[in-house]
Amino acid sequence: MAVDNPEGLVLYTYWRSSSAYRVRIALNLKGIDYRQEFIHLVRGGGQQHQARYREVNPLGLVPALEHGGHTIVQSLAICEYLEDVFPEHPLLPEGPVARARVRSIAQSITSEIQPLNNLGVMQYLRDELQAGEAAVNQWYAHWIARGFAAVEAWLSQPATRAFCHGDRPTLADCFLVPQVYNAERFACDLGPYPNIRRITDRCRSLPEFQQAAPENQPDAAQSGG
Repeated sequence: MAVDNPEGLVLYTYWRSSSAYRVRIALNLKGIDYRQEFIHLVRGGGQQHQARYREVNPLGLVPALEHGGHTIVQSLAICEYLEDVFPEHPLLPEGPVARARVRSIAQSITSEIQPLNNLGVMQYLRDELQAGEAAVNQWYAHWIARGFAAVEAWLSQPATRAFCHGDRPTLADCFLVPQVYNAERFACDLGPYPNIRRITDRCRSLPEFQQAAPENQPDAAQSGG
């Protein structure tokens, strides 16, 4: 059942953005109703660069969340905000050590893996540095392998059970699954990461993750990129 939200939440999103994907999962797991505003990151040079959206987020990135007259940017900050404002169905476990572990996994993905492989970086490699596709793919695979090796080590710890931490999804799972989606898009070898693959498969069996998946977004069908 969706959380009653008289003020309304608006999520600025793009179907293939892994950062927006994380927030969609979090919103679904917490049962929060929201409206989507679609920002196409490729069409026409990228709608995120248009003045109207720059008023929402001066960085020109998605996601952004509007709620109660305020705008929050950066996926981790948005998810933490949702935890504070909508405490039901928590995505952080009890206890400071457990919460720090979940945050560490999520932060490692959002700070050490995804930013090195995001759309802006890939475009810079191709357009400004004239890197060929083989070099771009090698770059992508390098940072996935470096980051996933660390995540896999953490997921080998006893605190990992059905999900990244314990037996229900946390913020760590919200961040892991979209990064696996990105790795699959670039045909990265996921063989060395059995815990990552196992947990991702379990998450993908849940309706909250399925509803958030890129291919199931309203803007996917007409996207063209």
